Amino acid sequence: MKSIHSHSEEATSARVKRRKVFYIPGYDPIHPRRYRELYRTQSKDQGRISGYDIELSAKHTGARYGWHVNADIDGHITESDFEVLVWSDIVRDSMSNTIAATYAQLFKTAWIYISTGVLWRLMKLRKGPMIAALYPVVFLLGQAGLAFWLGTVVYRLLSWAMQAGAGFSIWPISLTVAVVASWCVLCWFKTNDNKFFAYYLMHDYSHSAAICGAYSAALKQRIAEFSAAISDALRSDVDEVLVVGHSSGAHLAVSALADVLRDGNLPTKQPALAFLSLGQVVPMVSFLPRADELRRDLHYLSEAAPLTWVDVTAPGDGCAFALCDPVAVSGVARSTQRWPLVISAAFSQTLSAARWKALRWRFFRSHFQYLCAFDRPADYDYFQITGGPVSLAERFKGRAPSNSRIVRAVSKFTKTAP
Repeated sequence: MKSIHSHSEEATSARVKRRKVFYIPGYDPIHPRRYRELYRTQSKDQGRISGYDIELSAKHTGARYGWHVNADIDGHITESDFEVLVWSDIVRDSMSNTIAATYAQLFKTAWIYISTGVLWRLMKLRKGPMIAALYPVVFLLGQAGLAFWLGTVVYRLLSWAMQAGAGFSIWPISLTVAVVASWCVLCWFKTNDNKFFAYYLMHDYSHSAAICGAYSAALKQRIAEFSAAISDALRSDVDEVLVVGHSSGAHLAVSALADVLRDGNLPTKQPALAFLSLGQVVPMVSFLPRADELRRDLHYLSEAAPLTWVDVTAPGDGCAFALCDPVAVSGVARSTQRWPLVISAAFSQTLSAARWKALRWRFFRSHFQYLCAFDRPADYDYFQITGGPVSLAERFKGRAPSNSRIVRAVSKFTKTAP
């Protein structure tokens, strides 16, 4: 394993002085400033632990939201400009504002995954993300069951009391009060979903399955915008263009990068192009019957020579398909496959026992650990990768993939778009 501080003469001579970083978040309706604040606080922590200096400031150029990073690592000064490729507006539009519509999404999404056989295929990969996928279904049905039970109790008690007092049953009043009581239960859970995340996760899975894995018109347009931004950066005076896709953002990055490289209209001399996928959930989409475009892009990117693609997950992340090669398990890998290099962030080793114990059952926080500081860091250091003097290709040059990675074809649907 490479030391995080020792660099070869070759790496020093080819070090990165200027970098452009594009960050594509997962299914998140929140303004991207949260990622700036996360980077600011966690980079400070990592710098203190690992012994380097890293500073954030306002982004110097461009209209998209982002920030500028100055890093001094091993005596090398590196400047990195970050831009967040935003699709939070599409996320917000996909989130139903009504309880009834969310339950309709639940039944539609469950039907798609079950009737196509995709659910059973996904279960052959990792248990963690499937538990995460089933959680909102079970929790929402549990809420409905609790609401129905309470409504039934209220109805029976009121019917008994009214019949005893008036000599006859005034069932319409009892029924109305019971329905209101049931509805209040459902409203309470929806209002407090920031504690339970059942509605949020249901909307996430529903969005992926809405048209059986195919990209919506709005998402296609946004991916085209992402591709244009990346293409422009490849014509700029930087040493590396690094695309980071986290969670659901990983498969959007796959399609955006595939479009960039497939277009072919790139300068002869261009910056190094790198792709870092973190905590990916690609199989949740690529296994669906109409995900032809995504499977095509996975296959194309896996053979792309002018690219370095490193896929980082961790078995401790219950929301990701840990160490599952997204190309291979989707059934589109060929003998000419180059990428991705699948490695583990190994939370149980790169976090101290105390920190790992504190995070172990905080599933959503664990899913964001890739973007955070490690108190026992190894060769995966998000802040050195995105802000330091060594390119992604050089940092993981000669690195063997994880021995525990899954590379068998599991998807039932392997058709790719023409």
